[in-house]
Amino acid sequence: MSLARRWLDPIRSRWFFNRPYRQRHLSSRNGITVYLRFDDAYSYLLVQLLPQLEELLVDRLKPLKIVMCTQTSPPPNGMSTQAWQQYMLDDAAALAMQHRFVFDVNDTVRASLPNPALMQQASDILKTSPLQDSDYLHLLQDIFHMLWQNQQGKLNTLHHMATRRPVLTSVAHTAVPQSLSIRFADEAIASGFLLFGGRHYRAIDDFLRLTRRLKQQKLLNNEPIFLINHIEWGEHLVNDPESLNDVQALHARLDIYLALEDPISWLILAYIKRELVDYYNISLNVHPLPYQGRDEFDWGLIARLSRRTETSIAPFCRPTQAATLNLARLLYAVDEEQRAEILLDLLKCIWCKGLDASFAPHVQRLTAMVQESAVAPLTAVDPAQALAWLDANQAICDAYQQPDLPVMVLQIGEQKQVFNSLYRVWRIESLLVEALEES
Repeated sequence: MSLARRWLDPIRSRWFFNRPYRQRHLSSRNGITVYLRFDDAYSYLLVQLLPQLEELLVDRLKPLKIVMCTQTSPPPNGMSTQAWQQYMLDDAAALAMQHRFVFDVNDTVRASLPNPALMQQASDILKTSPLQDSDYLHLLQDIFHMLWQNQQGKLNTLHHMATRRPVLTSVAHTAVPQSLSIRFADEAIASGFLLFGGRHYRAIDDFLRLTRRLKQQKLLNNEPIFLINHIEWGEHLVNDPESLNDVQALHARLDIYLALEDPISWLILAYIKRELVDYYNISLNVHPLPYQGRDEFDWGLIARLSRRTETSIAPFCRPTQAATLNLARLLYAVDEEQRAEILLDLLKCIWCKGLDASFAPHVQRLTAMVQESAVAPLTAVDPAQALAWLDANQAICDAYQQPDLPVMVLQIGEQKQVFNSLYRVWRIESLLVEALEES
């Protein structure tokens, strides 16, 4: 790490986190724009929320602007198209089960995405429909249901009515809502999202964050009630002693594949250890990955996550590639059962105390700390050994075909569930409760 970065990062982060927190007021001048794709499962879930959202909006934000995109962005994280589609369908099914969306998960639907010919029919229907505002959103929702449930007969009927409807006067052309609330764009998007005040809100992951922002800016005319089964940070689904004992008796195992230089790894790992591991008697195992280049990040996202998880993360001293290798060598030298605890201690020194794992004096302090905590004397670890270990972890992580890090693998008995990123930490508790109900 450069001398300038070593000095400036802690100063910058202290200023960023210690300043009085005041949420920025986002401009509502352009309203809310919703970007969707017919063949995107997340868009299918999102359209089920749009009629209720528009009903709650103040008049100046109505109607919602809809952009139907026709192109797909390349799959994330180097995934194949087939692997990404299967992940998307499985993840959408998990979201639907948690939040009670309509999402048919039978084998026929999951085998393929909506038929291109049916999607073209859906486009024709939406382009020619005279419906407006909430009626149009309900039509949009029905169209998605027909596409994803392969209701070809209903689509054929609607398409026939839409394309054969007589145009009596030129006024009929002005009734088409295409120029008012919907447009079709030859744009590529990864998945559905909402745009408000210049900020992107992912469907479904950021939907509650958007509604909280709208409520704060007094842009809703009533109390928003969405995703009522959402599990908030710090919330425990199991509270009574008898059920808690039953969950603890499951002896669940959680394996986490993470990037050592990623601050989100520290926040999530610290949260899981504090709130879930001991509470639910989970066996936690960490598997560090080779340097991923994730030491450039969204400061706003880190600040929000730090506040929500109540985990400190200032000042920063972002690990470089050399630093991650030094951390890996220390972890490799200790017993596997100790690695989670040791890693938490190391990451706390880096993200909360400003130690630089590429700076020799700081490395000596970290080594002494690990030696003091280790149950056995540390042995010298060759860099090649540590790299081989990291590469082996990467190979296992890649085999899980996940779009983001950290990758989490929860094993309860013979059942194994794989999920990823800070947006799916809630699945740990939901899966434990599900296993408890099935036992």
